[in-house]
Amino acid sequence: MLLPGPFEILRVLEFLWPEREPDFLLTGISRSDILATRTGQDPAFVDPATGLLFMSFHSLVVRTPAGVLLVDTCVGNHKDRPMLPEWHQQEWPYLERLARVGLTPGDIDYVCCTHLHGDHVGWNTRLLDGNWVPTFPNARYLFARSELEYWQTHHEEDPESIYRRPWEDSVLPVIAAGQVDTVADDAEILPGICLRPAPGHTPGNVVIELDDGSDRAVMSGDVIHHPVQIERPEWCSNFDLDQPPAERSRRDLLTRVADTGTWLMGAHFAGPATLRVESEAQGFFYRHD
Repeated sequence: MLLPGPFEILRVLEFLWPEREPDFLLTGISRSDILATRTGQDPAFVDPATGLLFMSFHSLVVRTPAGVLLVDTCVGNHKDRPMLPEWHQQEWPYLERLARVGLTPGDIDYVCCTHLHGDHVGWNTRLLDGNWVPTFPNARYLFARSELEYWQTHHEEDPESIYRRPWEDSVLPVIAAGQVDTVADDAEILPGICLRPAPGHTPGNVVIELDDGSDRAVMSGDVIHHPVQIERPEWCSNFDLDQPPAERSRRDLLTRVADTGTWLMGAHFAGPATLRVESEAQGFFYRHD
């Protein structure tokens, strides 16, 4: 999509999950719960016949006058993820899809991960001659300070953590390469592009807000995994490390963007990756073009 000002925003798809059980993603939520919502009748995001969810794994690329920014780097290739076969030792044509929007890895100036879960850091690195090396050789990797400090402490205290593999193969190599800049959780990382704290999914989780002076967009990462959470913000993800603040962050974000014309861009929205949020008597809903 294009914003009217100096930002051009593109999606680079890694892969789609076309049929996910709701309770894989959302705590205690069944197919019938999904089908009872308005979102459950939207074939862009749900199979209305079954209540199964559609999900996407993709990066967002922002071309700006100050450089090219890549937001969230998905799962990655050749990653050892035995707990989730759909992620394990995959070979997706992600870099080929990056090339289709006219970019090589060397064209990326900045990489920013909204948080450091494995499906948001994977393409930080690629496997070369048996070693994990930065995929984007000219990029500065921007990590929110609270998020990076949390995971550093977590892995020192629990070396066998289930999150260990993404940390070792997708985060530590870019730190070792000297390509990481830690930034404040509310930093302006490029002109008109700011981080904003949104804790809960992870302690240092952020969203990324873009404002070109005439239009606005928010890259919401995993604050909202699926559009049904716009309609039902009390539904938390199984992957939220702390659900009460995750719900607060979601409600705060929806309140902030509703009725403003702001584009909401989720990290896992299938179909239309950009929505506009509107307030209603019962809460919030969305529309897509």
